[in-house]
Amino acid sequence: MTAHAEEELVVLLSEDGQRIGVAPKASVHHAHTPLHLAFSAYLFDSDDRLLLTRRALDKRTFPGVWTNSVCGHPAPGERLEDAVRRRASDELGLEVGDLRLVLPRFAYRAEMDGIVEWEMCPVLVGHVSSDPSPEPGEVADFEWVDWSAFIGQLREGRAVSDWCRQEAEQLDRLGPGPAAWPSADPAELPPALS
Repeated sequence: MTAHAEEELVVLLSEDGQRIGVAPKASVHHAHTPLHLAFSAYLFDSDDRLLLTRRALDKRTFPGVWTNSVCGHPAPGERLEDAVRRRASDELGLEVGDLRLVLPRFAYRAEMDGIVEWEMCPVLVGHVSSDPSPEPGEVADFEWVDWSAFIGQLREGRAVSDWCRQEAEQLDRLGPGPAAWPSADPAELPPALS
């Protein structure tokens, strides 16, 4: 990545997923957040338990909220899989294996405390072989949970991020767990990633 960490850039998108520019990450999350490129990843251990993470309490967006394993923004020109592996390493100290695309066109808009997230956010699934070592500025806590138990918790009202809830509902419709979820066609990704 050419920018310094404090100057992390995100890819701005048109509503059909074309790249229309870049902007510093620090400048895009506010009440009028522009549509931009992101990703979500669901990481499982050898027992097919899902890694859930709680966002650090001092994060600007959605602090303290439980969510899926790792989220982030591909840098301009960065491959989606490389972005997932970079963030999993930086935030969780994890090496991700068997990474594959499952929801290529997931998109959402969410708001908390006046801060809006508006993202085209492909969803990937991968496996890890160890417990995370969270970066405290990114992740406050983590837990491992069986996928079917997690879906049951969501149905009973467990509080998670808006995007995690929507993604989990779509993943659950694909099958009863990660082994049943079909790999998606990368041609379905937003054009900015091609």
